[in-house]
Amino acid sequence: MSSPRFYALDALRGLAIALMILVNTPGSWQHVYSPLLHASWDGFTFADIVFPTFLFVVGAAMFYSLKTTELSKESFWRISSRAFKLIAIGVLLNYVPFSVELAELRLPGVLQRIGLAYWCAALLVLSVKRSYLPLIAVALVLLYWQALVLGGGEQPYSLEHNLVRQWDLAIFGAAHLYQGFGVAFDPEGLLSTLPCVAAVLIGFGTASALQGKQHNHALRLLLLSAVALVVLAALWQLLWPVNKALWSGSYLALSSGLILLLLAILVWCIDIKGWTALAEPLKVYGTNPLFIYILSWLWAVLIGQLIFIPTDAGSVSLYQWGFEQLALVFPAKLASFVFAVLHVIGFWYLSLLLYKRNIVIKL
Repeated sequence: MSSPRFYALDALRGLAIALMILVNTPGSWQHVYSPLLHASWDGFTFADIVFPTFLFVVGAAMFYSLKTTELSKESFWRISSRAFKLIAIGVLLNYVPFSVELAELRLPGVLQRIGLAYWCAALLVLSVKRSYLPLIAVALVLLYWQALVLGGGEQPYSLEHNLVRQWDLAIFGAAHLYQGFGVAFDPEGLLSTLPCVAAVLIGFGTASALQGKQHNHALRLLLLSAVALVVLAALWQLLWPVNKALWSGSYLALSSGLILLLLAILVWCIDIKGWTALAEPLKVYGTNPLFIYILSWLWAVLIGQLIFIPTDAGSVSLYQWGFEQLALVFPAKLASFVFAVLHVIGFWYLSLLLYKRNIVIKL
């Protein structure tokens, strides 16, 4: 009997980009349902699962995309080239619409972290035995934990004193970091990329573990692994609080457990029950995830900072104008949510046009 294909993995990839657009494009940041906002520091919200899901699907896709099992000069440069492109595009997106002073340009970011985590994980996959990868993933997280404890003084997990911030201040400088926490601190910092490498390896390991498994067996494996990780997170958070900004070990365990639970649900719905009507739209969304993410960023900048609509009270951005029109019909938070949903639908339709023409834009 041939090994079954898991269409749930394709669906999860599409779901990741859809959720990322939903969370990143509210009509107004002043009117957002609390689950769609990231936890301010310690804690966990629905929005906090989005980025780990993206890293997970990067790892899962890597299992199928790596054409070799050994590290060579050719594979090294191919992996490095892709990582560099993602990092460079990420920095460029921070610079758009070219009104930021270079002295204040934020250097870390989402694509930069994806590129760096992908680079490290891919090199590990091609450099060591596959059976060692789970141990390496655990070692990376424990090494990161030890570094935070030893380098953060009496408050190693605080906003002001954590080692992630200290490293980024020394390497990038305060002006080149995210300023949204009230002090210079970047949630996509350099040191905190270590557990993100583990997140990519978890995605890779999951795709590898599912290979050759029958669907029912895979479902049981996913459910058991999900429960184990959530229990681990519940215990670990007593020592190391769940914190997305620092990518704590308890946060990695909790988000990974929830992702595996979500994947198990998709396996049951799509691969076991055969609900292909659910799978196909998500599969369409997952064909060009990084390109669609970049395009959604550029679109938000275009309508938010470059295109303005004249009104009786003066001009407002097209972004704000669109929200205000919806707010005439819906309550503010619902209008903000509908605004985001319309963007999810719009970018899905663009994905559909590319999908029908078999256009895959690789980055």
